[in-house]
Amino acid sequence: MNKEQRKLDGELVLEYQTGNVGALNLLVKRWHKLFCKKAFWIVKDSDVAKDVAQDSWNTIINKIGGLKDPNSFESWALRIVYNKSIDVVNAKNRNSIKDEVYKYEQKVFEIEEENNLEILKHRLLKTIKKLPEHQQKVIKLFYIQDYSLKEIGDILNISVGTVKSRLFLAREKLKLILKT
Repeated sequence: MNKEQRKLDGELVLEYQTGNVGALNLLVKRWHKLFCKKAFWIVKDSDVAKDVAQDSWNTIINKIGGLKDPNSFESWALRIVYNKSIDVVNAKNRNSIKDEVYKYEQKVFEIEEENNLEILKHRLLKTIKKLPEHQQKVIKLFYIQDYSLKEIGDILNISVGTVKSRLFLAREKLKLILKT
């Protein structure tokens, strides 16, 4: 940027510092598109770049009153855009790492859960084998093969009441054995 443009920016900054809000509008018209381009160059997302430019303007407006050298507006403002852009990239990277860690922890949890289920399943099957034969049959037909109480009665040639009784007693014995 040449000296004349720096001088114009300096004059606009001084005007704004003395209360002329219209001067800020001119600064925005002169710089907003460039801020978006600079932010896009870093963040690689046009929507995010626009957000960065807008956020940069908020910071510029809040701090422009303290700008000691109004002619340095360009470098000062671009530094703000650059820093905001880097902050967005860093936040995105942190979130990406957190997502990866979360996914890894979920996989580990699922594997542990599967292992625990396999251990429990194995223990339960061993425990079922400790039951009397007639209770084993009812448990296997009801829980493993998904037969109804009536179907189990028909298969084993016993009444539904007897099926219920054997199923109840088998579950109670399993509870006792598994608690120890």
